[in-house]
Amino acid sequence: MMEIAMFLMCYVLTALHDHHMFQLNSYKAGTYARGLFRNFHKDYARRHYAVILLVFAAFLRNPYVLSFLYAIQAYQNRPRKAKKPLAYTPRMVRMLVTHSVIVGSITVWSCLINNQSILLASFFAATPLFTALSNLLNSPLEKAINNWYISDAKRILREMPRLIVIGITGSYGKTSTKFFLQKLLSYKYNTLMTPESFNTPMGVVKTVRTQLRPVHDVFVCEMGAKNTGDIKELCDIARPRHGVITAVGPQHLETFKTIENVEKTKFELADAVMDAPSGGMVFLNYDYEIIRNRARGNLVKDHKKVTSYSASGQESDYAAKDISVSSAGSSFCVTFPDGEERRFETKLIGKHNVQNIAAAIAVADYLGVDRDDVVLGVRRLETVPHRLQLIRKNSIIIIDDAYNSNPGGASAALETLGMFEGVKIMVTPGMVEMGEAQDEANRRFGAEAAGVCDFVFLMGKHQTGSILKGLRDASFPEEKVKVAETLEQAFEAIEKIDAGAKKQKIVLLENDLPDNY
Repeated sequence: MMEIAMFLMCYVLTALHDHHMFQLNSYKAGTYARGLFRNFHKDYARRHYAVILLVFAAFLRNPYVLSFLYAIQAYQNRPRKAKKPLAYTPRMVRMLVTHSVIVGSITVWSCLINNQSILLASFFAATPLFTALSNLLNSPLEKAINNWYISDAKRILREMPRLIVIGITGSYGKTSTKFFLQKLLSYKYNTLMTPESFNTPMGVVKTVRTQLRPVHDVFVCEMGAKNTGDIKELCDIARPRHGVITAVGPQHLETFKTIENVEKTKFELADAVMDAPSGGMVFLNYDYEIIRNRARGNLVKDHKKVTSYSASGQESDYAAKDISVSSAGSSFCVTFPDGEERRFETKLIGKHNVQNIAAAIAVADYLGVDRDDVVLGVRRLETVPHRLQLIRKNSIIIIDDAYNSNPGGASAALETLGMFEGVKIMVTPGMVEMGEAQDEANRRFGAEAAGVCDFVFLMGKHQTGSILKGLRDASFPEEKVKVAETLEQAFEAIEKIDAGAKKQKIVLLENDLPDNY
């Protein structure tokens, strides 16, 4: 009995870890499986070596030895501090109940056969399989529950026919644009936006069901995607009247596979707006050639429903120009479709923030927000958390760009770091979810960082090898490249760096991988 009790304790801790990883992978079995192989070196290899020892000990039929080994494994799989802890949502609770039934049934059965120790020790290696099986068995119930929630959200939206729904999607910039647009629209409208990164179908549904009220005039809905058809699914729920496409670029190529699939998926928003009876305007970022080509070709159905904006000199309806960007903020002019020109100032840093603000200005102006209010609103914009957010910590200036990383965003972040005076330090785990392009993108990222940074801290050895290669290719000094396993370790080392006389340290946090990486 002691052996069984220790096994169950060890198994529970291991299973909770696996369910946490499954949740972080959006309850998608394929993504979860890829994560198992990706993290084999740091987690599952160690676990399977332990299983071999457990099976060997089981042959000895010594319950004390087995109990001791189970206790060691339980300690190794003890709960650790997580960036995003396991959330015991109703769906997760249902998964855990199903998993418990599976494990309980097999455990009872194993007690009735002679080789139960060997079976239990081998069974310990199968926790990822049973985690995925629990999700599979629950899938009909989960689909029925989700469909009910989706139907209820659609009902709420149908009962608000005067509500203006604005969909925002793009490979990059959609969250910042959403925040900026909500602020500018608030000068004329009672506006609700999807919070944080609630850009999945159930995130949008939850926002509608729990936060949308009859007093709202506008609903700004962020739409994320990792697979073709994801934006169409979101449009079928939210039915946007207007849409904003902020960028099309190499993001989530692990699932999209090709940039053509990314383009097709993002333009599902444009198709939905143009096909809808109450469809309004699609706002396109002309700073991206792939967007310009699609808009100017025959792939946009109604050119009268397209408004363009830019911040790089491209001819567009709303053109930001004369851009001045420094560590103190940004200023720029915008030429409006009627020829009027206005000067804007903001404390936000980075040229790509000007691009996102230009998108918000275009939509706000189209919806009739007074241009004086738009100028004032831009001046009052706050930095979006973890997106080039400036944080002062004693003698260190932190540029927190930790939310996400992609080739365009990484280049923009390095450009921003280069504006500051002092010792320039980058802390990064690199870019992920880029499929076959990932190694080359990270290598170029490393080479680009070599031209800006004085020190580079790589978070983890396995994930950052391509960045290190890029740094070496650019002849970056080896002694100024450090490897750290945690952010705390990195900052302990950064504190010890001598910044010299009257020099401050500027630390760029570029990307922060979730616990499933």
